[in-house]
Amino acid sequence: MVLDSKHTGAAGGVTAVTSTVGNGVGGLARTVGGIVGAAGRGIGDTVTGVTGEYGKPVGNAISSVGNGVEDGTARVAKGVERAGEGKKSW
Repeated sequence: MVLDSKHTGAAGGVTAVTSTVGNGVGGLARTVGGIVGAAGRGIGDTVTGVTGEYGKPVGNAISSVGNGVEDGTARVAKGVERAGEGKKSW
C-alpha cells in the first residue's frame, strides 16, 4: 500500500486500517462465494448425473444458482475492497 500526499497523518492511518479491513472482508466474501459456487456446480452435476436427461433442468438450475451467488459475492467483495481504499464502487 502506497500512501500519497492526500493520505498522511491520521487520514493515512485511517486509510490503512479501512483498506486492510476492506481487503479482509472482501477476501472472505470471495472465498465464501467460491465455496457456494463450487458446491452448487457439484450438486447440479450430481443431480444431472443421477437423473439423466429428466433431471438435467434441475441440475442446471442448481448450478446456475451457485454461479449466481459466486458472481454476486465477487462483485460485493470488489465493492467492499474499493470502499476500503476510499474509492467509489462504480
